[in-house]
Amino acid sequence: MNKPSGLGRLGKSLYMRVCLTTLLVVAVSALLGFLVSNVHYHTRLKPFNDAKLTKIAYEVKRMAELRPGDADAYLDNAAALGYELYVTDGEGQEGFYGREFRALDLDRDAVTRVAAGGEYHGVAEFPNRPFITGFFDNRLSNTVGVPMEWRGRPSALFLRPDVILQFGELRSFFAMIGLLTVAFSIGLFLIATRYLVKPITRMTEATRRIADGRYDIELPTRRSDEIGQLAGHFMTMSRSLSRAEESRREFVANVSHEIQSPLTSIQGFASELAAAGLPDEQRLRFASIIGEESRRLSALGRQLLLLSSLDRIEEGLIRSPLQLKAEIRRAVDVLEWQLSEKGLALRLSVPENLAVMGDATLLDQVWINLLSNAVKHIPEGRSISVTAEEDGDMCVLRFADTGSGIPAEKLPLLFDRFYRADPSRTDGGSTGLGLAIAKKIVLLHGGTIAAESEPGRGSTFIVWLPKL
Repeated sequence: MNKPSGLGRLGKSLYMRVCLTTLLVVAVSALLGFLVSNVHYHTRLKPFNDAKLTKIAYEVKRMAELRPGDADAYLDNAAALGYELYVTDGEGQEGFYGREFRALDLDRDAVTRVAAGGEYHGVAEFPNRPFITGFFDNRLSNTVGVPMEWRGRPSALFLRPDVILQFGELRSFFAMIGLLTVAFSIGLFLIATRYLVKPITRMTEATRRIADGRYDIELPTRRSDEIGQLAGHFMTMSRSLSRAEESRREFVANVSHEIQSPLTSIQGFASELAAAGLPDEQRLRFASIIGEESRRLSALGRQLLLLSSLDRIEEGLIRSPLQLKAEIRRAVDVLEWQLSEKGLALRLSVPENLAVMGDATLLDQVWINLLSNAVKHIPEGRSISVTAEEDGDMCVLRFADTGSGIPAEKLPLLFDRFYRADPSRTDGGSTGLGLAIAKKIVLLHGGTIAAESEPGRGSTFIVWLPKL
């Protein structure tokens, strides 16, 4: 027997949650609506209703007193028109007309007071109760009373509307409308909820596929609401994860290749050194190669450690005010012998007062890397220029050379880890990590770095850093 999938459980759970939440909202809204309407009745409508019923009671009294002999018949007719009436002289003589009252709770003092010529306003004085609407409470105390001559004696007439008689059909009609509205609303909402939950369940399935390492997912992104935006962001995240996974695999492969190549050389030449009768000249050459490959491995290890530390160093940068001209001049001094060896001219044009807030040690890596790349990749006798200027709240530095340039299709790849223009990976001992490290350092300082080039006319690396 197959167990229900996590997708099915989530879909059902979310579906039930939305349905139950909506039903709860409807119930609470109905309760609050009733309470607010009841408060409105007690504060605004009840006094108005009392005054209207008092006026009707006086009219009934007037007509009944015009023909004392037909008073009972008239009162029966008034009851048939939609009223409940009670007449009493307070001494045992009484009469009920119309539908029976649910509770005979009229105070004896009220009867005596009205029979003596006063009035009774039980509708206006009906107590405010949250869950009882006085308009529908069919009790004798919830009436209006006026004095009246009845059967030759001073009496009291108490009157209230017969709600069942007056509004019975309307109550049934509106009750049917309300019940059908609720029933149809719940049914349609159950269907609509499935429509709302479906894209979420699809994204849940997509999440499961991503967790399994499968990034080939497709979600509908044509919707312009929040669900459509979420699907669009989800697709963007999936593509980013796919690229990150591909970069990780490529990184592992590149590291393996970069380590394996010098290790193979070291093992091979170490075996040759162990051979008997090897001439001293060859022994020295093999030892030199082993040393060079060891240094290459050491440099690779240092740069990998630096890259790893840069991923966690953002909060630990040692920032201080740095004068750009002095910082770049120090990097030029480090590379002075390489510039002289290739006969390269270097032009430095950086304003004295141009400064940034940064980590001097890390930014030195950027300047040395960009300058050494220029020295390494341009022919002898060419030139390099370093210029800087202000651009709003940024400092813009340009490291330009007069080399042969970089093809346009290779420019987007320059800052990838282990990327080198030479596919043979024998780029003078380079690890292919320098520009990746430079980019990471610049980003940590809140800046950006980019490359421009035109084949045959040299290359320019541009660094933007926030100005001090």
